[in-house]
Amino acid sequence: MRLDLSPYLSQKFLMPAETEQHSACWMAWPVRTALWGDRLAAAQTDFATVARAIARFEPVHMVCREQDVTAVREQCGDAVTPFIAPIDDSWMRDSGPTFVRGSKGGLAVVNWAFNAWGRKYHPYAADAALKRRMAEQLGLPLVTCPLTAEGGAILSDGEGTVITTESCLLHANRNLGLTRAQVEAELLAALGAEKIVWLPGDAAEVETDGHVDCLAAVVRPGVVMMEDPATASGARAETLAANRAALLAQRDARGRPFAIIDLPAAPTIDPRDARHQPSYVNFYIANGAVIMPGHGVPQDEAARAAVAAAFPDRAVVQLVLPALPYGGGSIHCITQHQPAPHFLPDGAQPCAQ
Repeated sequence: MRLDLSPYLSQKFLMPAETEQHSACWMAWPVRTALWGDRLAAAQTDFATVARAIARFEPVHMVCREQDVTAVREQCGDAVTPFIAPIDDSWMRDSGPTFVRGSKGGLAVVNWAFNAWGRKYHPYAADAALKRRMAEQLGLPLVTCPLTAEGGAILSDGEGTVITTESCLLHANRNLGLTRAQVEAELLAALGAEKIVWLPGDAAEVETDGHVDCLAAVVRPGVVMMEDPATASGARAETLAANRAALLAQRDARGRPFAIIDLPAAPTIDPRDARHQPSYVNFYIANGAVIMPGHGVPQDEAARAAVAAAFPDRAVVQLVLPALPYGGGSIHCITQHQPAPHFLPDGAQPCAQ
């Protein structure tokens, strides 16, 4: 781990669980016409719908170009705050900061290298620079990591366990020349983790090379939501079964076996478009709520009920977003949570992490 000089240099950092308290949610306004085509306006409507839903529960900041501020304000409303910065694309989970919390309570930003999911889209220089730009604006230090990675490729339980996929982080289009052991060592250092749980992922997924956030979601330490392969068909059923088996064969950083809460498999949105396989687990956990995708199909209700049972202390808001899946992701992909800092009183000793 290579820390930039900062007041926080003496701290140990740990990636909190998404279920912990947030100070804000970050999103980015859709702008890549080569991706959305004639669906760009509809995508902007979907992003605004998600932003307004989350803003009922926590502050939302929308990264946007200066020329898009008016549109953001008109469509998202006063509860969403524009944050002006150059951007190439709108997948904030991946191009935006991965926040980690220090043992003294402050936050830092993990500065992964970003290459647009294996150089699938151009340009991407503005998105590659976004984490550093935001850290500077927020006054946060950088945890500089040499890995090429995205936030959608990692899940943390907040207790030292990180879940990721081989199909993504070991892909030659990201970390060519690095062994699995080297990638794992860098992940452990950057995220303050004690154990990396590897899933096979989805090598056939064409946008992200199998991000873990379309396969699983952490409910609490030792408990993970996954789609039930018995409710899927064909290659998707095989993928879900392989990832489930891999998770059940491992233990977390505390030695606990994993328990799985089932969701029905999401439907195929458009068999002619292979860019994304929708997933019900690609939801955003907000303060007091879960904002989850729906698809306008009968299994939406069963998926919503499963999420409500898994998070009984949170409201569940299910959104049908017609354009979003055509961009290659869903609600978790377009959001990034900023954990609340837990500063220690003067003179207090930091906990060992």
